Amino acid sequence: MTTKIFVNLPVKDLNRAVEFFTKLGFKFNPQFTDKNATCMIISEDIFVMLLVEEFFKTFTKKEICNTSKNIEAIIALSAESRENVDEMINKAIEAGGIEPRKPQDHGWMYDRAFEDIDGHLWEITYMNKSSLKSND
Repeated sequence: MTTKIFVNLPVKDLNRAVEFFTKLGFKFNPQFTDKNATCMIISEDIFVMLLVEEFFKTFTKKEICNTSKNIEAIIALSAESRENVDEMINKAIEAGGIEPRKPQDHGWMYDRAFEDIDGHLWEITYMNKSSLKSND
């Protein structure tokens, strides 16, 4: 069974969010894009639906998290190298995101994070699998 993952995130201004993530190199599926939402392509099986807050509210009776004070999730993506991690974070900062903490370097894993323009927290991580111990 092939499973596709759709993460749904509320955004204040859809056009600003699309502009931000386009600067990070992401593409969007026009078939699932209108004035209320867009489908950001992460990979062949992973997508992020950016939904205007009013539209997002039609899917739940709960309040939308105030991302300036609270966090509901951390979206973590893998990178192919440490350089790719730095490149993504630098693009995010240049596009208006912020880096909420210092990089974490565990030797075998290198991790940095950014908050997008709506305050959602993203981690970009490189794992050097050759440094991991085998359980053989």
